[in-house]
Amino acid sequence: MKLTLPKIRIIAISVVAAILVFSLGFWSGKSNIRVAYDKSKQKVNISREIPKQYKDVDFKLFWEVWDKLEASYFDKSKLEPDKMVYGAISGMVAALGDPYTVFLPPDDQKRSQEDLGGEFEGVGIQIGFKGTQLAVTAPLEGSPASAVGVKAGDFIIGIKDEVKGIDRGTSGISLQEAVSIIRGPAGTKVKLILVREGEEKPIEVEIVRTKIEVPSVVLNFVGDNKDVAHLKLLKFGEQTNKEWDEAVTKIRVEKPKAVVLDLRNNPGGFLNGAVFIASEFLKSGTAVMRENGQGRRQELTVLGKPKLLDNKLIVLVNKGSASASEIVAGALKDHNRAQIVGEKTFGKGTIQESLELDDTGLHITTEKWLTPKGTWVHGEGLEPNIIIEDNADTEEDEQLLKALELLR
Repeated sequence: MKLTLPKIRIIAISVVAAILVFSLGFWSGKSNIRVAYDKSKQKVNISREIPKQYKDVDFKLFWEVWDKLEASYFDKSKLEPDKMVYGAISGMVAALGDPYTVFLPPDDQKRSQEDLGGEFEGVGIQIGFKGTQLAVTAPLEGSPASAVGVKAGDFIIGIKDEVKGIDRGTSGISLQEAVSIIRGPAGTKVKLILVREGEEKPIEVEIVRTKIEVPSVVLNFVGDNKDVAHLKLLKFGEQTNKEWDEAVTKIRVEKPKAVVLDLRNNPGGFLNGAVFIASEFLKSGTAVMRENGQGRRQELTVLGKPKLLDNKLIVLVNKGSASASEIVAGALKDHNRAQIVGEKTFGKGTIQESLELDDTGLHITTEKWLTPKGTWVHGEGLEPNIIIEDNADTEEDEQLLKALELLR
């Protein structure tokens, strides 16, 4: 059975397109705050009216704190009701302890939409969490972060920005807060304090932000006779399917003997994008399984119109391959369609649903995903068939060379 998928993103940096649009007024959780966004005046209107269905909920303490701040806080210019409401909602969501379930105030929501569009100003890294520690999922190729040596798997333990007046550790930081601090106008600087496996001391790097334009797909023909398509998939975003179709058209014209699907440093993206890519190589079967909190599973099958079914295939992965890229690699591995070559992947196995609430957003972890054989990679990563690291001290791409060797 084919499933029509909403725009649900599996993500390391939790940015997702809208799947649900609310009217101008909405209820903030189970509070007694009536919040309505007045677009004509660009502000939040607040009422203490308690909805009938929540009449037994006591929010006396909330309003006591609110009133005390209004009465006693010395700098009245800081008492901005809209930001206080957003802060209260953010705290409520953060209390769940899930770094991927977050509330996005307007500025953060705008940034998340920019990420999906593929253009923003910053340092060019995707970030996520390893356990509770902020980590680099992947540096973007050709980005300022990549230029100064930031690597997938680096833990970020501190962030400094003199212009913003920020010098703080990352313990307890939310994903959106970290993104907000690290991102900034082109030409400005930010410092990251990194802990790297194999290094005894923390590493401090200073990065100059720039305008980042992120393509989804890069195609080159490699090998002794240029008869292998090296198809690099960098993300699963809004333009990915279009760019992918253009690349596949070129492949079908050139008729290479094999394809190397490169998912290294791909931090993920839309769930339906992962199903689409897996479907390009598989004629039938399950692409991925979704499992809700009650243990109920739902199989998402491939689309049944593969364009690259007959090409020999190798898939490259590394520590920066996360979520949607792990779904694709897991599906191709479980169906014995391709050998997976490289390093163990990042390990993000949850699904976030994104709600667009006027100019704010809410990302909620709703399910986990499993490979067709039922493997949950969360926190563990996907094990390649052939493990090989890329030696950063050499100019050669050892993982790609291994793929070409296998294809010979």
